Amino acid sequence: MLKLEYDKKQIEEVIDKIVKKTMNMDLTWDWPCGVAYYGISQAYEKTGKEEYLTLLKDRVDELIELGLPKVWTVNACAMGHCLVSLYQATGEQKYYDILMTKVKYIREEALRFGDNVLQHTVSANNDFPEQAWADTLFMAALLMLRVGVMNKDEDMINDALNQWYWHIKFLQDSSSGFYYHGWDNIAGNHMSGIYWGRANAWAAYTMSQVGGILPECYLYPKYMDVAGSLNEQLAALKTVQTENGLWRTVLNDESSYEEVSASAGIAAAMLERGNVLHTKYINKSIKGLLDNVSVDGKVMNVSAGTAVMRDVEGYCGISRDWIQGWGQGLALAFFSTLLVSDEIQKDGAL
Repeated sequence: MLKLEYDKKQIEEVIDKIVKKTMNMDLTWDWPCGVAYYGISQAYEKTGKEEYLTLLKDRVDELIELGLPKVWTVNACAMGHCLVSLYQATGEQKYYDILMTKVKYIREEALRFGDNVLQHTVSANNDFPEQAWADTLFMAALLMLRVGVMNKDEDMINDALNQWYWHIKFLQDSSSGFYYHGWDNIAGNHMSGIYWGRANAWAAYTMSQVGGILPECYLYPKYMDVAGSLNEQLAALKTVQTENGLWRTVLNDESSYEEVSASAGIAAAMLERGNVLHTKYINKSIKGLLDNVSVDGKVMNVSAGTAVMRDVEGYCGISRDWIQGWGQGLALAFFSTLLVSDEIQKDGAL
């Protein structure tokens, strides 16, 4: 069992501050909102505070009433996560119906290449032809897995696992264990070839979720790749944690800044995985992440939206001055998981 050092009351207070700050943001129906509201749904599920569910429900209802986008993208499918939680908590059909339009888009309309690999899309345009980004694992693969398990849809489960399988093949460096940000299947390369911090968080966090969501995960051959990839990645990531308990926006570049959304996602993955040898790294992260939450609940030092940049300088030049939905959401995922870390079911140490 992990031997973690934290004050439960302090963590609950921090979660409360972050939730309230997040709900004061003017987030609309796209991926920043999707990640932020995923974090709020995690806070609700792990603390049991009905207030969080009410806040989330009221805002999502307002967004639905105002009108949803006419076209889905892979990124916008991130909003499906809060719809899963709202449907499971309330049983209201409208959440399920909207959710299933997202799932239909992913399965029948989203651009794919190779062995049914999802191309990352951020608009109605074909912005990144045959490119696989780690971001897709959160926005679409994890969503498909959650819905597939909820609906007992084996085809959807296998499609989700197939996304991890190929993103692992395309993005993980077998030498270092780190993940590249993206893969260009047409050019056959990783573009700038940067180990971007948040890309590693998307990969690590989503892979850490699979074993707890998927019943009898050990009966799915491609889950073995998920577990093996995650184990190697976390073993590598612990070696580049900073003295402040964080990870940099370019993992292996000591001149790049510490980036808090990546740090929250990576630390949350360590919590979910539950390897006792990661205890000291998680404990460092607790302090590091708490130090980056303002008194009013803003998660600080979170990099802005980031394409696959041309070089290290491009990543280091991305601003971290402003509040971001993904920073709020990943921090909530970490702190909420911290509160229930003793209860997490392990997958047999695969």
